[in-house]
Amino acid sequence: MTTNLFSRSRVTIITMCLGVTLAAVQAHAMGSDSSTGSARITDYAKAVELIDDEEYSKAIPLLKKSIREKGDYADALNQLGFAYRKSGNWKVGMEYYLKALALEPNHLGANEYLGELYLEEDDLPNAEKQLVTLQKACGTCDEYEELAEAIEDYKDDKNID
Repeated sequence: MTTNLFSRSRVTIITMCLGVTLAAVQAHAMGSDSSTGSARITDYAKAVELIDDEEYSKAIPLLKKSIREKGDYADALNQLGFAYRKSGNWKVGMEYYLKALALEPNHLGANEYLGELYLEEDDLPNAEKQLVTLQKACGTCDEYEELAEAIEDYKDDKNID
């Protein structure tokens, strides 16, 4: 009985030690993996929140940081284009939209926002081309509907049939 009790105690202690060691290894691994990834995600997510709050100049450095760390990706390039456009820098905004579309030609947001930029530049034919691109890419998705509405509003404002 004493031997059996001793064996059980020893097994319990060994099991506990292994469990603690495994938990420590997992915690370290999770921490080291998620710190870099979540920092990128956080920069991008925070930038999108700032854009939603119309704080474009604060969003721009976060988006640039995200791109520096992760490399070019269409969502960040599109948001960067949007932030620059809404800040009044249409030329730089267009450059980022075009970079996003070079990576993903059917990127819905970049196609919509580029179409809106064309309207701001009084370039209805190119805005309509973006609408056709959206229709081919997604049918009548939200981005298509929003650009179509912007084009109709533009035509109404300019008295164009």
